[in-house]
Amino acid sequence: MFANNRVTGAYSLMNSLVRHGVFYIFGYPGGAILPIYDELFRWEEKNLIKHILCRHEQGAVHAADGYSRSSGKVGICFATSGPGATNLVTGIATAQMDSVPLILITGQVARPFIGTDAFQEVDIFGITLPIVKHSYVVRDARDMSRIVAEAFYIAQHGRCGPVLIDIPKDVGIEKSIYTFTSQAQLNLVGCNSFKPVKLKHFARMLDLVQQSNQPLLYVGGGAIASNASDIIIDLSRRFQIPITTTLMGKGIINENNSLSLGMLGMHGTAYANFAVSECDLLIALGARFDDRVTGKLDEFACNAQVIHIDVDPAELGKNRIPQVAIVGDVKNVITDFLRYLDSAVNFIPNNDQTSSWNQRISVWKNQYPLLVPKNVNFLSAQEILDTISKLEPGAYFTTDVGQHQMWAAQFLNVLPRHWMSSSGLGTMGYGLPAAIGVQFANLSKKVICVSGDASFQMNLQELATISQYNLPIKILIINNKWQGMVRQWQQAFYGERYSHSSMDQGSPDLVKLAQSFGLLGLEIEVRKDLKDILQLFCSYDGPVILNCKVKEQDNCYPMVAPGKSNAQMIGLVKQSSSFVVENNINKLSNSN
Repeated sequence: MFANNRVTGAYSLMNSLVRHGVFYIFGYPGGAILPIYDELFRWEEKNLIKHILCRHEQGAVHAADGYSRSSGKVGICFATSGPGATNLVTGIATAQMDSVPLILITGQVARPFIGTDAFQEVDIFGITLPIVKHSYVVRDARDMSRIVAEAFYIAQHGRCGPVLIDIPKDVGIEKSIYTFTSQAQLNLVGCNSFKPVKLKHFARMLDLVQQSNQPLLYVGGGAIASNASDIIIDLSRRFQIPITTTLMGKGIINENNSLSLGMLGMHGTAYANFAVSECDLLIALGARFDDRVTGKLDEFACNAQVIHIDVDPAELGKNRIPQVAIVGDVKNVITDFLRYLDSAVNFIPNNDQTSSWNQRISVWKNQYPLLVPKNVNFLSAQEILDTISKLEPGAYFTTDVGQHQMWAAQFLNVLPRHWMSSSGLGTMGYGLPAAIGVQFANLSKKVICVSGDASFQMNLQELATISQYNLPIKILIINNKWQGMVRQWQQAFYGERYSHSSMDQGSPDLVKLAQSFGLLGLEIEVRKDLKDILQLFCSYDGPVILNCKVKEQDNCYPMVAPGKSNAQMIGLVKQSSSFVVENNINKLSNSN
């Protein structure tokens, strides 16, 4: 409706964002982006968009990331030039590694000053080239709407990822005739639609499945991004194939399901790692065979033929050569495969084909369960997380990175898109700001951030954002006074030389810290109080921090040591009906 009116570049930006369905923007203002923030003020007055003021640009990009992961929408982040833009780098890399669709909009010095080392000038386009899906510098306000449309399309098309739009200050105030560009009008080279899967690939895939007696579904983040939970469970049930997931794939199946093996890999369940070591067919869905999953690569599923389905052709054959490789959206491909089955004249279901395999896995589950220490005096992270998972089965969870992250992955049972964790980059400080984005995406839902005392201190300034908007986020801190995973590695592989991994000295009083931001602060140190405190923590109608003082020397097991195969786990506990036999590396005070 403004096709014949001259408007500023900032207006073109805001109009385009709103018409692409954006309501929430996470950001922090500054000099070079002020023309955009000035325009934003007018749009907020009309309640057409809402900006969330974070306390640090890294917090803003993680918040946009959490918003995107939990909602499936594109997360939007604003930052100014120079340090504002460079503060986004860690969050952009986090999103790139985990394939999260973001649009980062940065201010830049005016066009005449580019290249002159002007105040707060930095080449954020060049700095971020290796960690974005695509980048733009808007040099003409007339291009704004087209660039925004392209950014949305690229961020979401195929394998999702972050897109950067750098806007010089004078482009923000430059006037031009505005014409809205929709995604439907675009014809981008290299962004073609996926070709239908050839029937010969489905025939070969079915042939491999029918020949297999010990198949395994290995499911990654691509399946979550594809919203493929229901169709994968359907596939699993039809052939009675067990499912193991990566850290990114958590939530694809209820982990209490008999066909679920939980997470595999470095800190995966024993039965998942045994299964992947013994399977004769590995069906990889939206997973990329990364090192934390495979352990020693040449011994990963070494007896198995591989079917690999992924939206990114670069992942097929990158680390493991598959017998069947299919490029496409996981949900669409599996849907088409099941339709192929329904029409296949030579397909006769055999419900007994995998029965002995599933019985064998059931034995492993009974022999090597994930143990929650019981009949002990100390407070354990395992029991805390197991209890809260049962108290809040529908909650959205964010995590930081370290031991608490792995314990959370082991003991939390979550729904699809209810698990937000920095998996590929392993970014400490992710969990708290990500929870902010998740809460805005799900205003009426319970959001719980699981953090460690070290990770929490990375971005604790975002407590001010939580306080300002009165977000009822629950922050659970597993406090062992250490950089827990660093300490564990120093104990296991570096001769117990604990070089700068203790966090005891200088750490804040977390209850008083919570109170200083206007949050409720709780603390627990005695196990007998656990259930009552967790119920108060979960039921409180405002933001709350719970400081859980757990056993300092507790380690996260099982663990696949570097350079070892998944079957060679340390800290493995074997349980019989009446006693526990345990590896000499992991010492639990008592076990049932």
